[in-house]
Amino acid sequence: MPAQGRKNVRGKTGVRFKAAYTKSKDEAMLRNVTSELIVYGKVTLTAKVGKQAQQNVEKLITLAKRGDLHSRRLARARLRDGISRRDGLSALEVLFNELGPRFKDRNGGYTRLLKLGPRRGDNAPVVILEFVA
Repeated sequence: MPAQGRKNVRGKTGVRFKAAYTKSKDEAMLRNVTSELIVYGKVTLTAKVGKQAQQNVEKLITLAKRGDLHSRRLARARLRDGISRRDGLSALEVLFNELGPRFKDRNGGYTRLLKLGPRRGDNAPVVILEFVA
């Protein structure tokens, strides 16, 4: 029979669940990072998050290269609305108006990860995710 009582302590049954991590928080964080990369062109983050965000951005640029209404709707579901540039362009507009035509002749490999080294404090590996020229 499993132990009763507090749920996030080590004991006979170990840790039953991690208190802070949920899938919805992870997806929201990736949506934010992806939108910021599209709007600003460069973002600094940890290596694990960088690889996940890189996969999302590559798929979104492939959708932007198609450029039809269906791909716009699919991309809008993966991007955040509140992030925009100073000139007022949202992430979706930047993706379809600038990045889609920019990478029209390129078959994948739209982004790159540059390693920066360990982060001070928790020693997590930090990378820069940016678009290829």
